[in-house]
Amino acid sequence: MRIGELSRLTGASVRSLRYYEEQGLLRPLRRPSGYREFRKEDAATVRGIRLMLAAGLSTTTIGEVLPCMTDDGEALTPSCAGMLPDLHRERERLSAAAADLLAARDRLDALVEATSALDPADPSECDAMPPPVRSPSSNPRTAPAT
Repeated sequence: MRIGELSRLTGASVRSLRYYEEQGLLRPLRRPSGYREFRKEDAATVRGIRLMLAAGLSTTTIGEVLPCMTDDGEALTPSCAGMLPDLHRERERLSAAAADLLAARDRLDALVEATSALDPADPSECDAMPPPVRSPSSNPRTAPAT
């Protein structure tokens, strides 16, 4: 099947399919004309790639674990325990990123709470604040030409 058909079948954009190929996750055959020729089983591979991307795995990690996946006729499923260390590593990475986001949200909540204590009917509070100072180089419209 051609790339457009695989795109319709899987819901992945043609651009995404080309990217998966570029990353070595898909290996379509090439016709003499240069057109890509995908196999029926590539649809399950694409669905597995998208599932792993949605789980937060990078394409590098997906490339490492993809050989440990088999097509059960409906989806890709794990077929070897060798991918477990990669999955644990990715889970730790995601947990750290989630903790960082929660800490940032807590800091934002503190700012919101402190700001909520101010009187919204008193605009003079903001009038007393000087305007932000910007250096000429921070604004590309006013930056001197070099």
